[in-house]
Amino acid sequence: MDRDGRNEKFFSRKRSFTFGAYGGVDKFIGENESCPESVEHNIVDVLDTLPSETKPALAATSTQKVTELFEIIAKLQGSRLDEQRCEFPTSLRLLRIGGALPLLLPPKSGGYWVDPPLQRCVETSPTWSQNAFGLESYDIMERDNEAKIYQQFFRHRYHHSFTASDSSVGPLVLSVCLEEEEKRLRVILRLKECSLHGTFSVSLFQQLPTAVELARMLCENVTVSRFETVSYLKAPELITAFDEHRVSHNFKFGILYQKEGQLTEEDIFSNNMESEEFVDFLSILGQTVKLRGFTGFRGGLDVSHGQTGSEAVFTSFHGREIMFHVATKLPFTNGDVQQLQRKRHIGNDIVALVYQEGNTPFIPDVISSHFLHCFIAVRRVRRCPGGRRGDGGAFQVAVTAREDVPPFGPPLPSPPVFTEGSVLREFLLTKLINAEISSYRADRFSRLELRTRSSLLVGLHSELSTRSQCMLGEPPPPTLSVSEGGKGALEGGGGFIENFKRAIRVRSHSFDTLGTPKRAGGPAPTKSKMNTSEKDIDSEPSQSSTGTAPQLTDSLLSPGQTSPQEET
Repeated sequence: MDRDGRNEKFFSRKRSFTFGAYGGVDKFIGENESCPESVEHNIVDVLDTLPSETKPALAATSTQKVTELFEIIAKLQGSRLDEQRCEFPTSLRLLRIGGALPLLLPPKSGGYWVDPPLQRCVETSPTWSQNAFGLESYDIMERDNEAKIYQQFFRHRYHHSFTASDSSVGPLVLSVCLEEEEKRLRVILRLKECSLHGTFSVSLFQQLPTAVELARMLCENVTVSRFETVSYLKAPELITAFDEHRVSHNFKFGILYQKEGQLTEEDIFSNNMESEEFVDFLSILGQTVKLRGFTGFRGGLDVSHGQTGSEAVFTSFHGREIMFHVATKLPFTNGDVQQLQRKRHIGNDIVALVYQEGNTPFIPDVISSHFLHCFIAVRRVRRCPGGRRGDGGAFQVAVTAREDVPPFGPPLPSPPVFTEGSVLREFLLTKLINAEISSYRADRFSRLELRTRSSLLVGLHSELSTRSQCMLGEPPPPTLSVSEGGKGALEGGGGFIENFKRAIRVRSHSFDTLGTPKRAGGPAPTKSKMNTSEKDIDSEPSQSSTGTAPQLTDSLLSPGQTSPQEET
């Protein structure tokens, strides 16, 4: 009897099925047990929210009710699934799609501009030009337009230079030349920030202006009341070295080799084998040379002991020497995932070229570096089986740079495809040089250059003043302290020339310290990160000003000053 009662109670239970986010739970509900609110009440609430005409009629059949119930559940579950969907990163999504992919992709965090833009109809490239195939349009930029003026117009003419220390603008070095043929005065005023150059017709003045008046014509912030005359015989050599400290005819660039599917820094630096296609592209850029005993510009590579590999790619281009740091030719270290022997050279370049085999785009922030500011990507898009070496098809080009790097030429053609190897070489080498020069205007480099120039100007001013006083027989001033002379222009360093060489050649200052507050009492920075020529400045012949022009000297001196000739 008890057994029959239990069976009757068992079969009196109703079977229900609860739908969850990831499946259903099958359970029985007895007649005396209440139905969970999550099953019964939620469905009732959903039914109540439907329009009156869509509510199931009470007389509907059981099949209709079940169908409508499942439709409602499907709508509820559909919204949940949409919330749980995730989106692939841009690079992975593009790789899954396949097909013709762009050469470059901007990082997800931004901070780079890309040329040509991914959507030309939305954004116009800052350097885009419809007629960019002519070699005559490939002009190389000048890093400092004022650097050669002193050498060109002053060095071989009679001129005078003056120094002063202004409380508001700092040290000043002024050079003045009277061009009698043109009847005009040519003036250069050197400040911490820049050099100002101007010409003034002599007919504008009733009498020749003083040095103070000429300085104020160029910079109204000058408040100094008098200048000192420079009488040191080697002053033109020192001034030329300062003016041209940013001029360089040597460049070094990195070359990365990216294969299909390589998206990380580790993958790109791990490539060792060079394909025939990559070797063919390198031959367009320059010639492969043996490093041991190499006498040209070495770009920081070891030419004596083979510690940076045995070969490199080198070329000469319009009077400039270019050394390429090819990743596959730099030493490979087994067990080193980061390949620091390769990254220490390419990571310290400012511009790198990326050659791609396949359709994998390059994302610029995959290479972590404080120096690299610009990448130029090249991909061969068409092969010419019968083409000669160095002219093997069509190449597509794209450029990306950090957002604070100004646009630079030559402009990319439309479409950005080159079919001639000679035109591609001319374009790439010009683009690489202009990319580096333009990158110096970025925030990191501009701050560094300002500090370097300020330190060099302090040393030049101190050296010219001290040497001039010695020429006049006056006792030299006490040795400058570090805080006054920015590393001590005369303090155990061989004068301005030695400090100048040290500031230009040494690249040990870390970019991690840029923008950080300077410690109190710390020395002024004199280390430059710029890539410059390592020529021996002392080997230049010293040339002093010759000739006599007492009227020009007397007029330039402020009242109360006497010329060196009169004092001696």
